[in-house]
Amino acid sequence: MSSRIVLASNNRGKLAELQAMLAPLGLELVRQGDLGIPEAEEPFRTFLENALAKARHAAQHSGLPALADDAGLCVDAFGGQPGVDTAYYATRFGYDKGDDNNVKALLEQMRGVDNRRAALVSTLVAVRSPQDPEPLVAVGRAAGEIAREPLGANGFGFDPVMFIPAFGKTFAQLPPEVKNANSHRGQAARQMVQLIRERWL
Repeated sequence: MSSRIVLASNNRGKLAELQAMLAPLGLELVRQGDLGIPEAEEPFRTFLENALAKARHAAQHSGLPALADDAGLCVDAFGGQPGVDTAYYATRFGYDKGDDNNVKALLEQMRGVDNRRAALVSTLVAVRSPQDPEPLVAVGRAAGEIAREPLGANGFGFDPVMFIPAFGKTFAQLPPEVKNANSHRGQAARQMVQLIRERWL
């Protein structure tokens, strides 16, 4: 097995976070953009299908094993939405795409909604080749409640309104290392490292 794995994302933050976790396994993570691989289509309604499509696409174009993630916010009161459309949530309500507008739109839509339960979900998928019959799948889930107003200055995305009862704080109020250890992406990444170690190495 190659010691290089393509990350089907051009997000530098994700790369750094995942690279640090894979380093102990002797694996090097390379961004697909650095190999000239275009972004994949993400036409599906589930995190799993989109992550799998992205991983296969990167493996196909690179000839290397690939790792992809798809993540988003699932709100109970909205039947699990915005889900795979999380990044574009604000645009549904006439705002420009962006974290701050997403938070603003969500708080407006949840005004007067008593069920505040929600979860941030991250699904990571890894394949050895585009035809790999046994993709590795790791799912991390951080469950909490949507706060009534943004709190805290750390983090990004919905972190300022994602209130975690176990800590009595939002993700944006926690020190980054505590957040990363307990976040949906942190959980999924730790599981994935375990799976790669057990199945591939």
